[in-house]
Amino acid sequence: MKVAVLFGGTSMERDVSVASGAQVVLALRQAGHVVFAVETGQGVLTAEEEQRHLTESISQAPPERERHGDLSSIASMPALKNVDLVFLALHGGSGEDGTVQTLLGDVQIPFTGSSALGSALAMDKDVAKHLFLGVDVPTPEWVIAPASIEEVREQLGFPLIVKPNAQGSTVGLSLVEEADGLEAAITAARAFDDKVMLERYIPGRELTVGILDGNALAVGEIIPAEGDIFDYAAKYQAGAAEEIFPADIDSGAALRVQELGLLVHKALKLGAYSRVDFRMDTHGELWVLEVNTLPGLSIGSLLPKSAAAAGIDFVELCDRICLSALADAS
Repeated sequence: MKVAVLFGGTSMERDVSVASGAQVVLALRQAGHVVFAVETGQGVLTAEEEQRHLTESISQAPPERERHGDLSSIASMPALKNVDLVFLALHGGSGEDGTVQTLLGDVQIPFTGSSALGSALAMDKDVAKHLFLGVDVPTPEWVIAPASIEEVREQLGFPLIVKPNAQGSTVGLSLVEEADGLEAAITAARAFDDKVMLERYIPGRELTVGILDGNALAVGEIIPAEGDIFDYAAKYQAGAAEEIFPADIDSGAALRVQELGLLVHKALKLGAYSRVDFRMDTHGELWVLEVNTLPGLSIGSLLPKSAAAAGIDFVELCDRICLSALADAS
């Protein structure tokens, strides 16, 4: 099939998108597809441009702000007119919040990932957590700023997590140990989103599970080399975290992670794939943090590792994502 791999965008996760796009392009070519690498601001790349763009590395820290520009003209790009499918290797912002999905859907161009509705529901962490509770899935208590110190102490306690309501890759996230650090953390998060979430911190272990074609893949554990938070640097810099697939947890706990992952995937009305992130507290209880509708797709990303531990290599994973998207569009 003819596939346009769309990457780049203007969000804080642009570098992650480029890394995903680079490896998806190669994987789909290995699977035998005719593949066009399409950068959102340039269109189809030449071989030289591919070499230059798709070898960029991910910075240790996210950019300080989103890039100028928007993706409103995506659906009218000539590069997308004569392909069978658009593979969305975008991450964050209007590439993941339902905007691009709406634009492509309006002109009936098939695309990978979730629908506009599912994408929007998952990107809004506040809405998503209400839906988790609606299907009896535990999620840490939260409030949306502004909130009084008394309210925060009573409902959440300290330490707590402060994060933008609609960002990925832990951009703008802080662990606040004491009340005197709260306002600075809210201000930092608000630089990335007008809506800021304050969430009870769950001490314990960081777990994740991939979802593919209605099945939960292998459960993984992430152990940051420094600190307790799997932050942007820990996600994308070599050696900054140990990622263990399958996780060293008992079979009952792993099965429960998979069950909860499938529950929230369905509650958010998601498509062929996603990745669900958890904390396991010191008593072994599980708490869903969030769901990623377009998780990173470089070979070293968590979803491909979850798939590999379930016996699905990277080329097969990318191919199956394409086939599922075409099946949904037919």
